[in-house]
Amino acid sequence: MNVISFNPFRTIGIQNQHYIKPENMFLEKQRIEEADLCLFPENWQVNSLVYGLKKRIFPSIQSIQLGFNKIEMTRALWSVVPEHVPKTMILGRNRDTFQKVLDEFPFPFVAKEIRSSMGRGVFLIENEQQFREYSDQNPTYYIQEFLPIERDLRVCIVGEKAIASYWRENKDTFKNNVAQGGRIYFDDIPPEAVEVAVRTAQTLGIDHAGFDLIVVDNHYYILEFNTLFGNQGFQELNVSVEEEIANYLGLER
Repeated sequence: MNVISFNPFRTIGIQNQHYIKPENMFLEKQRIEEADLCLFPENWQVNSLVYGLKKRIFPSIQSIQLGFNKIEMTRALWSVVPEHVPKTMILGRNRDTFQKVLDEFPFPFVAKEIRSSMGRGVFLIENEQQFREYSDQNPTYYIQEFLPIERDLRVCIVGEKAIASYWRENKDTFKNNVAQGGRIYFDDIPPEAVEVAVRTAQTLGIDHAGFDLIVVDNHYYILEFNTLFGNQGFQELNVSVEEEIANYLGLER
């Protein structure tokens, strides 16, 4: 199979691939046209590859485009698993919506930037001044109820299955991301939560993502999913993401 990779760090170990820098995409158009598969394109490349050049890509277009923007991600989740989405409000910024948020969400609540990862761009809002500071920096509000938890569950999807699941816990902040100092452990993973992530991914056509879930009163909520997830949990589990990708796509390693 003739394979193009736009991200060599995500495809180490996969054989017979040719790396093209994303910014050289149109300079290398002929090589791309001859390829059977394009791996890990950036979001801005996807429409040209899929709709223009009619290329097969991995991760899927749904994985990349929904994972790129929390608004579209949340709307997609509302469409298929609304019962697993925390109370969330998405509003444009103005005086009326500022007050609407304060009327609808008691302190503390969570405010997020539309595009962020690794726990950046996520804020615990405990008073009106903090919300005003968030408002000044964000023309679109993404507001979620604050759910009291001590940990969250990362479920990593490749293809149509979960290849790894682990808890993340951080006692120093409400953010459990590993990049924010969260601790990973693998005890007592609830199979029902994994099933929620797998079923949601399959329904949306997501074939490469890390789903973040929490458990509140024995109910599972999806906070978000990230198309490009970290590998520390895989290293501790001795799981090769590249091998799982190769197996799913039928590629040589």
